[in-house]
Amino acid sequence: MHVQLLVTHTDFCIHNLERELDNVGIQYQIDYIEDNPKQVNAYHIRHSPNIFIEGKLVFRYQPSPAELKTLVAEE
Repeated sequence: MHVQLLVTHTDFCIHNLERELDNVGIQYQIDYIEDNPKQVNAYHIRHSPNIFIEGKLVFRYQPSPAELKTLVAEE
């Protein structure tokens, strides 16, 4: 499963989100909104964080630990 976090450089929740993803065993890559204007425009992104799974925008917010565990269960 390819997971991309699309966040701002100043997103204060990223460390918590990384810890939660690590806790449930989800590997991810971090990309920054400021460096990806085409993706930002294509998905009308206005906030951070955004989580893409297999290229599909799945969350426009920080998901709960339960929501993350559901992703692992579906894999």
